[in-house]
Amino acid sequence: MEKPLRFELEKASNTETTKARAGKIFLKKHPYALELTSQGKSFANSTPTEFVIETPTFMPVGTQGTVKGLTPGDLRTMNAQIILGNTYHLYLRPGHERVEKLGDLQKFMNWDGPILTDSGGFQVFSLAGMNKITDEGVTFQSHLDGSKHHFNAEHSMKVQRALGSNIVMAFDQCPPFPATEKFIRDAMTRTFEWAKRGLAVELKPHQARFGIFQGSLSVELRKESIAQMSELPFDGFALGGFAIGEPMEMMHQVVRHVAPLMPEQKPRYLMGVGRPEDLVESVRAGVDIFDCVMPSRNARNGQLFTSLGRVNIKNARYADDNSPLDPECSCETCTQYTKAYLRHLFVAGELLSGRLNTIHNLHFYIQLMKQMRKAILEERFDAWSKDFYSKFNGSQ
Repeated sequence: MEKPLRFELEKASNTETTKARAGKIFLKKHPYALELTSQGKSFANSTPTEFVIETPTFMPVGTQGTVKGLTPGDLRTMNAQIILGNTYHLYLRPGHERVEKLGDLQKFMNWDGPILTDSGGFQVFSLAGMNKITDEGVTFQSHLDGSKHHFNAEHSMKVQRALGSNIVMAFDQCPPFPATEKFIRDAMTRTFEWAKRGLAVELKPHQARFGIFQGSLSVELRKESIAQMSELPFDGFALGGFAIGEPMEMMHQVVRHVAPLMPEQKPRYLMGVGRPEDLVESVRAGVDIFDCVMPSRNARNGQLFTSLGRVNIKNARYADDNSPLDPECSCETCTQYTKAYLRHLFVAGELLSGRLNTIHNLHFYIQLMKQMRKAILEERFDAWSKDFYSKFNGSQ
């Protein structure tokens, strides 16, 4: 049977300063996308039968079947190539079986592009005091109404199968930071055993699978996890358990050591990361795919990312500023509105504030990935990153 995912490595740097790489991920289209294609409404980044994702890439986070405040049209306009959905939240509300009955998650939310769903593991394990973990799985309480639920490797696969996502993540245990070496090793062992169990669950023909490496901030444990998990027949792999409270420089050091050890001919995904600087340094280490709530969450709180650095739009200094947020940005927010108006919307508590801010921040992130991809293909990533930092670390 034809595989649901193909990966083409176009350029791979291999110098002392950068292992950055650029590639393309080809994903089989889900039924809703094929239906639209037959009507002449094919997704922009696609062939008649496959989605084409150019890497490195950033996935906007659509936790509950929506990227907060945005429409699928907004996502298409900013050229989002793939978005993320949350298994835990969609399982609780509206329910995976309901979503499947209504035509899978893509049709339910009117998104014709690809979706990656996380396994639910991070949310389940982050419910401190509300779960019980055994080798079989996890029993937890809903954050919505306190009702009890049980997730294990098989159930996570069945929920994601029902949701119909294009990339399905293995069920894993994410250890907290800090944690003892024994706790981290136990979580690694469970993650590996659960990965094997999950692989035995049949998915839909268009669904690819990613395994997850754990090991916290221990380079040696990460190496062990990579060596062990890479033997399993996943279509891609992810680094999990980062951006959970550890110092960012420590994360950079570990990712710099272990990302190049991940299988070269399969996509590499760093989960839940992060700031623009984190993306640059992780691309430098050889990572292909990212997601994070930061650009959308920070947008709603008034923090905006621009080519000239961070802007806290609520600051009084912008009350009479008639200039665009980012003169180098082509998004709707920057081409049609001023800093003064964006500050007014935020201070007034208008819903439009979160929407316009989110449009800009996600557009910035997606364009940042495009710039890095171009620099990698042109073999000038180091020069590009120096230029990026010189402008981004400047003050406005």
